[in-house]
Amino acid sequence: MDLSGKVAIVTGSGRGLGLAYAEELARNGAAVVINDVDESAAHAAVAEIVAAGGRATAVVAPVGTAETARKLVAGAVEAFGRLDVLVTNAGILRDKVLWKMTDEDFDAVLDVHLRGTFTCVREAVLRFREQGGGGRIICIGSPAGQRGNFGQTNYSAAKAGIVGMVRTWALELQRAGITVNAVCPVAATAMTETIPFLAPHIESMKRGEPLPAVIRREVGMGTPEDAAGIVAFLASDAAAGITGQALSVGGDRLALWSHPQLTATACHDGGWSADDIAGSWDEAFAGSVESVGEEFPAELVAK
Repeated sequence: MDLSGKVAIVTGSGRGLGLAYAEELARNGAAVVINDVDESAAHAAVAEIVAAGGRATAVVAPVGTAETARKLVAGAVEAFGRLDVLVTNAGILRDKVLWKMTDEDFDAVLDVHLRGTFTCVREAVLRFREQGGGGRIICIGSPAGQRGNFGQTNYSAAKAGIVGMVRTWALELQRAGITVNAVCPVAATAMTETIPFLAPHIESMKRGEPLPAVIRREVGMGTPEDAAGIVAFLASDAAAGITGQALSVGGDRLALWSHPQLTATACHDGGWSADDIAGSWDEAFAGSVESVGEEFPAELVAK
């Protein structure tokens, strides 16, 4: 996968998944702009990439505002002369159940994830259109945005919104040769450590023990590095025909999420009264009701 000559921004890339994405892009030849709010982490990431023979620079700023988005694009152009790829990975968590979640909890998460994705993509697209020749937008979503997750009203809403924006941008940017896709990774991070049945496996992994096949395949969870290959692929010329998609990646598993589709329909002359719906629900719709939340193998959850 040759990304030589391409320049990429990866937001939130001082550590974790973002760093894995940045390192994989650099390993395949791209110059990378590292972004983080932690200055020491950002500069350490740059040093790692440079030590491995890559090219990188840092822009230390909190994602969310248009000002930061402009700094990121300007940083890429000043350091490397152009911009070809944007990976919107930056995020925070403020997990609480609905009745305990404050306005500040809600706004903080949406500001970084949703507004930050919007402002960074808008600024990158302005640069892509000015340059000509297309571009690659890779927005980081989550299974929580596809299925919901207990205690994550704000995070689930933001991640669902990101995938909605991806589908819209894919339509708007197709003629300019700009692809837009979402990646929903599952990796051993601080967040997945909070899932009770996964915590022991993550602890084992930290001790250098391999994850069992049921975790890597059925759950689809692995290391941050396991989730990085799809980002490099989507950044490449090989993915020029792929846009508007949401992909799931983790461990040994790569998958496509479906777009929402009508799963059951019925018509009633003159429209539907409440009584009409009640009388038809069991026969026409009850069998097609969707589950909510992530579904894990029963033998794991029962332990």
